[in-house]
Amino acid sequence: MIVLQSMELSNEAALGIVATERERKRKRNDMVMLEEEVPVALDTSEVIAEFDARTKDAERVQKETLKKILQENGGTEYLKKWGLNGRTDPESFKACVPIVTHDDLDPYIQRIADGDDEDSPILTGKPITTISLSSGTTKGKPKFVPFNDELMETTMQIYKTSYSFRNREFPIGNGKCLQFIYGSKQFKTKGGLAAGTATTNVYRNPLFKKTMKAMQTPCCSPDEVIFGSDFHQSLYCHLLCGLIFREEVQVISSTFAHGIVHAFRTFELVWEELCADIREGVLSSRISFPSIRSAVSRLLKPNPELADVIYSKCQGLSNWYGLIPELFPNTRYIYGIMTGSMEPYLKKLRHYAGELPLLSADYGSSEGWIGANVNPKLPPELVTYAVLPDIGYFEFMPLKHDYLEEAKPVGLTEVKVGEEYEVVVTSFAGLYRYRLGDVVKVKGFYNSTPELQFICRRNLLLSINIDKNTEKDLQLSVEAAGKILAGEKLEVVDFTSSVDTSNDLAHYVIYWEINGETSHDEVLQECCNCLDKSFNDAGYMSSRKVNTIGALELRILKKGTFHKILDHYVQMGAAVSQFKTPRCVPHSNSRVLEILCNNVVKSYFSTAY
Repeated sequence: MIVLQSMELSNEAALGIVATERERKRKRNDMVMLEEEVPVALDTSEVIAEFDARTKDAERVQKETLKKILQENGGTEYLKKWGLNGRTDPESFKACVPIVTHDDLDPYIQRIADGDDEDSPILTGKPITTISLSSGTTKGKPKFVPFNDELMETTMQIYKTSYSFRNREFPIGNGKCLQFIYGSKQFKTKGGLAAGTATTNVYRNPLFKKTMKAMQTPCCSPDEVIFGSDFHQSLYCHLLCGLIFREEVQVISSTFAHGIVHAFRTFELVWEELCADIREGVLSSRISFPSIRSAVSRLLKPNPELADVIYSKCQGLSNWYGLIPELFPNTRYIYGIMTGSMEPYLKKLRHYAGELPLLSADYGSSEGWIGANVNPKLPPELVTYAVLPDIGYFEFMPLKHDYLEEAKPVGLTEVKVGEEYEVVVTSFAGLYRYRLGDVVKVKGFYNSTPELQFICRRNLLLSINIDKNTEKDLQLSVEAAGKILAGEKLEVVDFTSSVDTSNDLAHYVIYWEINGETSHDEVLQECCNCLDKSFNDAGYMSSRKVNTIGALELRILKKGTFHKILDHYVQMGAAVSQFKTPRCVPHSNSRVLEILCNNVVKSYFSTAY
């Protein structure tokens, strides 16, 4: 027995040495990338081999990861409060430290932002130097989230991992990526910390650009475009830069699918102006910011041949189908987050993409990353994410199908295939047993780490009485009604919902912006009835039948309403790269409700029940 224990300790020590050496090597490689003008191409086979090694013993890696987090941060005010007293094992951690929401941690994060942790660490042993802002689309205002070097490292680890699997299936050469990405302004908190959206913090980090070059996908656009003060000017210049380098573009991407769809909807409106810029070599007067104008003008030279090609391509397209491969003939795939609230944009994205594959990006949030897409050939609707067991400590709260009942959380390797869970995260950036609010389903395992399918945000529910309809339920209802609309050659540009409680009989309100005339009253009435009938939650159907929930209302919006909502969030400090249309607008989000209500042109009430 003693001999066996000694061998166990030796193996554990050896594994620790290997892990430490691997970490040193990764950091050394990152430093080399920062120093070199042209970094060496990423060794994708080595990245995959390291991922395989970590996931083969995910339980052990999880214990080591938790140990490392607690050793680094055990002296913080927050962890000392719960009486861990130096213990780093999962059992003690779960027994002492409670599961929390952002509201529980917000006072601590606010104190960090105010500079109160200079003398005594609050959440992390190493100082937090940056604050990330969430998109704010869930509750109407952005959350403050700690961001540090460790979080940046895990971000690049996710990027490299998914790229390695992606490049194995869809190899690219030395080319460029047309990235519709936008960095919002950073500001200083009361305590002097830089604060900006999570995407902005990543894009501004020198490691991001070097990693993109190592992955052979540098951005077409100069930094001045990415960090421009006006989103509309930046978008126009992204399109222009992409066209200038059209033969070199191998990947089209954005953080979210919405960003790509929005970009090419814009292209439909400005393509002739873009052709004129290229023909004359003079940038449009719509670009007024000196820094953007100067940077793009350096790339722009008179090129009437290119202008003629683009003009001819656009004139020859039927309803813009296959626009992307026509404009960028060497594109290998289109890449971005395409799950959850992004799924409704897939139909339009496929229209623009033609036969090009759509590859869904990785699974994470403003709070940190969780999993990588290691099966890039799966269509976005079926995509899964393999959890990286060394980027955080993960727990999963089992959920019933109404998402209200919950049980004791289980560990990463204890989840069961086919079951749904809420994700609980412990990160290197000061979040401990933090409820992410995401519902996922376990679809299988990659070695011993689970592969997750994103289902929905748990708190985005349409609910009045005993009804519980999720974001996914809303999406399916809109898709069903959208098929009726398609018969009139119309489509839903975007949609959201709310609950109207202004009368005694509360009811669902669905808001649609459509791409054509709103004079099809009979068709839209039929769509309204279909929306109502498509919510098949038992609580909703029974409540409708006994008239404890009123008739569903479909409100048709003016064209451009969702652009106004986007502009509202951008003015609040959100980055367009991070923007997600809120699918269920709570009463607390009064400004978005005001925009919606002020732009209604027609309204229909269901007669389905």
